[in-house]
Amino acid sequence: MGIKINKVYQPLITSKKRYFFLTGGRGSLKSTTIHDYSSRLSYQKGHGILVTRYTMASAEKSIIPEFESSIKLNGSVNDFIKSGNKYTNKYTGSFILFSGIKTNAGDQTANLKSLAGITTWIIDEGEDFKDENTFDDIDDSIRGNWNQNRVIWIQNPSTNEHFIYKRWIEDTYKYITIEGEQVIISNHPDVEAIHTTYHLAEKLGYLSESFLDKIQSVKKKNYKKYVHKYLGGWLDRAEGVVIDDWKYGKFNPDGLQVTYGQDYGFSIDPTTLVGVAIDKKRKIIYVKEHLYKPKLTTSQIAYINLEICGKSLIVADSAEPRLIDELYRKGCNVVGAEKGAGSISLGIALLQDYEIIVDNDSVNIGKEFNNYVYADRGSKLFVDNFNHAIDSIRYNVTYQLGRSTGYEIR
Repeated sequence: MGIKINKVYQPLITSKKRYFFLTGGRGSLKSTTIHDYSSRLSYQKGHGILVTRYTMASAEKSIIPEFESSIKLNGSVNDFIKSGNKYTNKYTGSFILFSGIKTNAGDQTANLKSLAGITTWIIDEGEDFKDENTFDDIDDSIRGNWNQNRVIWIQNPSTNEHFIYKRWIEDTYKYITIEGEQVIISNHPDVEAIHTTYHLAEKLGYLSESFLDKIQSVKKKNYKKYVHKYLGGWLDRAEGVVIDDWKYGKFNPDGLQVTYGQDYGFSIDPTTLVGVAIDKKRKIIYVKEHLYKPKLTTSQIAYINLEICGKSLIVADSAEPRLIDELYRKGCNVVGAEKGAGSISLGIALLQDYEIIVDNDSVNIGKEFNNYVYADRGSKLFVDNFNHAIDSIRYNVTYQLGRSTGYEIR
């Protein structure tokens, strides 16, 4: 254990702050350093170290074998007793526990809110972690006063819509210069920010020539991708967005018929209402956000719908037919959207076939278009996030244009 941690990462040891924000590009030693650091921290008595990925499946494929490689490399493998996903330092009793935030199915949050003895929480691949409420719940459980508490967030920068960007960077940031590029990092007073690039690993001789050649090839072919992926620059638009042919502009300048799409939420997810005007000849869809708000009652939704839509058609989320029936009884001209097999793929395909003009004030639609991404492009699977307004638009467009595809509209 005589090897010293690189000076770039010394604040992990010296800083007394609670939050540590490790950002940077690919191959910048973030995860490697943290696994080595966590094993060394366990030589202090009284530490419980929780290391997470978003799902347990991803933890089993990544952070657990990476940790095992790390303790072999630093010569401490025989100092730990393994029991399941828990590694206990046999000299101090301090432990390192690996877990997913979500279950392997991805639809339930793991039971991490009441873990005993946790002093340090390490979040690897933080770009996958988009549930701010769950973050707060676990953060609140890291509170024992017998050792310094640390929450260490590791992330390859994604888009500026990520909650961690808004929390730690948006209003408190600074620029650092890397290869002449101004890269934004956190300057939050409660956060110890550490930003690294592949140059650190290159200097230490950890990267293969073929990997370095690949980086230089990306730099020549797609410089913007190079800045994001290898220098750690944040994006306005996520990689692999589903809807990319859109821009802000005036809503419905040619006076086309306007109908509406609506998606329903409640406690966290918003209820949305989006005006849609379709120019079939010019292949343009105009959209305007009228409602994007959670915690609305049926009566409130009905009032807003009647105020904005009058008797115009609303094509709405059909998951709750009772809600649609109640809105209809209150005077809304609302019908349920088709949600059968293939309906999402069809609706997205229709949207991708048109240029979309987003009303200048419809900021939530713009945010969703910039962040709605494929889970698997080849299989036409989409990440179920940043899609509440998009679903509203999709319901309406499928209802209006789906007939021409031969798709059954009920």
